[in-house]
Amino acid sequence: MNMKKWLITSLFIFFLFSLAACSGGESTGSEAPKDEGNGGEKTPAEKTTLHVAALESAYGAEMWSKIAESFEAANENVIVKLTVEKNLEEVIRPNMQAGEYPDVVLLATGREEALTETLIKENGVEKITDVLGMKVYGEDGAVSEKMLSGFTDTLATNPYADGETYLGPMFYSPTGLFYNAGIFEEKGWTVPETWDEMWELGEAAAKDGISLFTYPTTGYFDTLVGSMLYAAGGPDFYQAAMTYEDGIWESKEATQVFETVGKLADYTHPNTVANANPNDFTKNQQLILDNKALFMPNGTWVAGEMAEAPRAENFEWAMMPVPAFEKGGDRYAFTFFEQIWIPSEAKNKDIAKEFITYMYSDKAASIFLEANAVQPIEGITDQLDGQNEVFYQIYEEGALPAMGTFASTKPVPGVSMGDTLYGQVDSVMSGKLSVDKWQASIEEASDKLRPALN
Repeated sequence: MNMKKWLITSLFIFFLFSLAACSGGESTGSEAPKDEGNGGEKTPAEKTTLHVAALESAYGAEMWSKIAESFEAANENVIVKLTVEKNLEEVIRPNMQAGEYPDVVLLATGREEALTETLIKENGVEKITDVLGMKVYGEDGAVSEKMLSGFTDTLATNPYADGETYLGPMFYSPTGLFYNAGIFEEKGWTVPETWDEMWELGEAAAKDGISLFTYPTTGYFDTLVGSMLYAAGGPDFYQAAMTYEDGIWESKEATQVFETVGKLADYTHPNTVANANPNDFTKNQQLILDNKALFMPNGTWVAGEMAEAPRAENFEWAMMPVPAFEKGGDRYAFTFFEQIWIPSEAKNKDIAKEFITYMYSDKAASIFLEANAVQPIEGITDQLDGQNEVFYQIYEEGALPAMGTFASTKPVPGVSMGDTLYGQVDSVMSGKLSVDKWQASIEEASDKLRPALN
């Protein structure tokens, strides 16, 4: 080997040994960071990606983008990946079936697809009782100290009636019967306080070609019937109905409720049933704005939902609690609230719990409030103005709050209290199903679910 070749070979060998010595088994910096065991998705900057799936409701989607930005600013180690859709169940269900779960889900019970109920029945929702004792993210006080009382004492948050919380309350709204205050002033009518007064008003309105009642879809009967059950028998009676007590749906109190709903059929606008579906429900709501119907069950979000809709002259939104069954009787306004929860299969449960505490922070509440979404926290009503201030005063004006839902059971094939109790309302209203048969089917469903209580 000549000297030139020898020098080249020596330099090449030296270079190889130097490169090996420099690497020393360490990452060069271009290697993707390793997940150290929390199972979450990592970015190159070692941040955890928190997947938040939220229903786009009447409050809109923009508030969730602001919440994501706000939480990322408060926690620099987290990136929030949002899925916000009006058809959220259709979007996330296939991924969940494939084993890919969001870390946090904002999706209430009581929806037609019943995804939340399905997860509850399958024990697929993480227990979050400990979240109540955690500090609100970025603040000093605990979640339980800031939250309005009563919201975590219902089957809507404690579905197994075991004293443990699985769903966090979000965006609460008084519900009731919404109407146009302007037409009552114009006609000189008195807003009814009892069902007897309702029927009298219905007769008077019919003479002017106005129906007494309409409803967006049958799903809105959950709060209407709930308030009526409270008014008929009080909180203990309602609780018995929600836990499938034997014979409860055949009682005189329940019969009074069913017969009242049946009588409403005689005063319901004739187009209601045809439009009571997800595509046309706003046509039924428009009946109120056009003075073609007087009352409909709804929540405070309806004012925003119909903000751009045409309306009668001097139209003014108003809301009243459900009428009492007797003069001076209790009147209730069901408190509807959405729920936030963590799937049991979520990968980032600890950060998900921190995110949920943040939902009750002053910063998050102010973002939600801009979209008219009201969090169940102390002092929130002091920040309301305009139409919302009027709506949320209903409890200060004598209405009693009602809250709750059906207790969770193990799956019973072919049986759903929601479908049986509310889903058949269209048939009752159209006269295809008698009140007696409707009532009997509900008691039958209750009998089947009672042994399956979790």
